[in-house]
Amino acid sequence: MILDEFLHNLHFDIEKASIPYWEVDWEDKPLPYKLYRGLPVVPLSLEVPLTLEGQRQPATPDLSKLGHFLWYVYGLTQISQSVFSMDSTDHSDVMQSYRRFAPSGGALYPNELYVYLKIEDLPVGVYHYDVAHHRLVLLREGNFDSYIAKALGNRCDVPSCFGTVFVSTMFWKNFFKYNNFAYRLQGLDAGVLIGQLLEVAKRFGFESGVYFQFLDRAMNHLLGLSEREESVYAVIPLSVEPTIWSANGSERDRMVSAAQLCGELTSIEQNHYVKSQSVKEYSMLTKLNEVSMQEDTSSFSMIEANVNGNGGGQVVALPEAERRSYDLGSVCRNRFSPDIDFMMGKVNQLQLANLLRDASDSFLYRNDLEAVHQKHEPRVSLNICLYNVEGIPNGAYQYDSNSHVLHQVQPGDHRLLLQTGMSLYNVNLLQVPLCIHVTGVKDYNKNTFGYRGYRIQQMEAGMLVQRLLLGAVSLGMGGHPLLGYDVSLCDNIYKMKSQGKTCLIQIPIGPYRPRPWLMGGLCS
Repeated sequence: MILDEFLHNLHFDIEKASIPYWEVDWEDKPLPYKLYRGLPVVPLSLEVPLTLEGQRQPATPDLSKLGHFLWYVYGLTQISQSVFSMDSTDHSDVMQSYRRFAPSGGALYPNELYVYLKIEDLPVGVYHYDVAHHRLVLLREGNFDSYIAKALGNRCDVPSCFGTVFVSTMFWKNFFKYNNFAYRLQGLDAGVLIGQLLEVAKRFGFESGVYFQFLDRAMNHLLGLSEREESVYAVIPLSVEPTIWSANGSERDRMVSAAQLCGELTSIEQNHYVKSQSVKEYSMLTKLNEVSMQEDTSSFSMIEANVNGNGGGQVVALPEAERRSYDLGSVCRNRFSPDIDFMMGKVNQLQLANLLRDASDSFLYRNDLEAVHQKHEPRVSLNICLYNVEGIPNGAYQYDSNSHVLHQVQPGDHRLLLQTGMSLYNVNLLQVPLCIHVTGVKDYNKNTFGYRGYRIQQMEAGMLVQRLLLGAVSLGMGGHPLLGYDVSLCDNIYKMKSQGKTCLIQIPIGPYRPRPWLMGGLCS
């Protein structure tokens, strides 16, 4: 199967992209976190603050503050047990999962966090964030400012940063369940994690930005990753200085190859534990990862500014969104993904305006995909099917974030049609007032970024999804990201064919009833 056909089927016809007769071996599933063995470790403080209010302090963090930051980004926050039998003695029907503030498909968390740190009371070097034990594991000791800067094409003032975060993907961690569909999930999950990281960084007063383009083999070499098993997807520098995003050096200085950089460092091979005894082949994932890699810095590109069309039809001006602030810590703890728990309730225009504005504003983040001086339309945007929103006719709309208005595409109640497009009936969309679709261009900007553009688009969609979920909770509602829906049906609702766009993910949002369950926190 050629890669273009595979990615098309991954989006529009997953059965054709899936491995036939796939059976999940639950007894041999991998751990949801990576465990290194026999390496120096640095414990992080367990005295994590339960609120992030008043955290903004523009000073280089100490080890304690860094630990708080990592926990809010990706630490273990909840143990969940689901019982699938009325017989309480049948323990084989109990499924246990470990949850974090950033959601993940099937709670499998295919991504890992690595950090290059230069802070007091800690040897300068590259570390893995050991989620299971809330500690740092030292992988390489030494100053790698120059190495990382070169791998980023000298587009970041790395010496002024106290840290650099690497978000990686371990292919097997959710391939064991979803087989080839894991490739789509891994990009989305990485984006959700990045979205959470950027929001937490704001609360801690850290300057940040996302590099989607870098010398993959050089970054993997630095971290000691086997590219057949795991690969870096994004690099996020952290600083308390506002000017880290300025390019330095001449164009000639920037031309570096991954092979050159790898030759500067000795290779490291660390012993780590994943639990699975039998790891199946995931050839399509490794093939796509390989063709997406950038071998030298001359391949780095920026997208040209473009202007998106709108859906035409009736224009609904939304009320001016409020300047809202909320405690991110409280919102993260209260985040909940309703399914059968959605209940119909009226949403007012101000709630809708706040939700859409907050989410779209989150895309004013530093990245290496566009020139700072150019005005760009968002690469991923929002369409929405509304029902029972006060003062707005039911219908399918396209949200214009620049003008903060809705363009009606098709009037009417689309809930039943959306329900028929669900592959699983785990959510009753008839009880949902807002069904949001994150959309993007069908060709994932392949002409500019090649196959790397697919995973970049999925990551940006995931970042927007996380901002929608946080915004929904802050308004007293819940959201449930879904990929089990008929993409072509939804594209037709919004008449996207002429725009060359498609729906990337579906998120029902609305009020919900409390679930009858027992809950216990990991914080005291």
